[in-house]
Amino acid sequence: MNLKKWIFIAVLLVIFYYAFIVNFFITLSIIASLYVAFRVYKIYARKKLNKLSASKEVFRASELGHFIALVAKVAKADGRVDELEAQLISMMFDDITKVFDEKDKTRAIMKEIFNEEKQKEDDTKEIAQSLNQLLGKGLHKRKQFVGFLIQLAFIDNGISKDEDKVLRIITNELGISTEIYESIIRNFENKMKNKQQTMNPQEAYKILGVSESDDMNTIKKAYRKLIREYHPDIISSQNKDEAYIEEATAKTQEINQAYQLIKDLKGK
Repeated sequence: MNLKKWIFIAVLLVIFYYAFIVNFFITLSIIASLYVAFRVYKIYARKKLNKLSASKEVFRASELGHFIALVAKVAKADGRVDELEAQLISMMFDDITKVFDEKDKTRAIMKEIFNEEKQKEDDTKEIAQSLNQLLGKGLHKRKQFVGFLIQLAFIDNGISKDEDKVLRIITNELGISTEIYESIIRNFENKMKNKQQTMNPQEAYKILGVSESDDMNTIKKAYRKLIREYHPDIISSQNKDEAYIEEATAKTQEINQAYQLIKDLKGK
């Protein structure tokens, strides 16, 4: 083999070494550094979040506190908190408390905020304005919060005029245009319509995973298990795309419709 070929092979080996072996270790180092930084950030974020449960006042001043206040406004917009609304709110509290160390204390604080805010009137605009300032410039979290509020309004068979009025005040103050709001509503309505048009008793039993011979206690347990499984999680939704809450709402409505159909059939 002549010298030129040896030189050519040597150059290839050097290129291979730097292109693959050295870069491989550099890449691994970068990945490891990013992972460590992510873990440190998660620990910091969790500690910062846990400070909210120091008192009701501290929690109320946070993004979550403002959001719970708006949840109360939407839930009470039509004069009362429906059973399904109350169930969804209870599950929302469960989802939020999962990320806190003092779970019972945090849940008690959120419940107190909710109960206080649902008794107040004419301050929805101010709360939404304050939340808008806390959220900064990003649109994603705003749309996730609004999506959950729309889901809450939808849960009891659609959005009433009073609920729509409250939602429009909130979306306007959060900088979400009428076009975006109405687009979200249409997406919800279309998913509901597609799910609800052709349900029959056999499909209802299948959706709940029960049989016609099961008693209502068994059916109710299956229903509650499914609702808890498929309801939109306000915490995890922040890491998912915009369709997440719409899909979760459609599934929740489908489960509710199946349960109501079976209740009617059994005369309960």
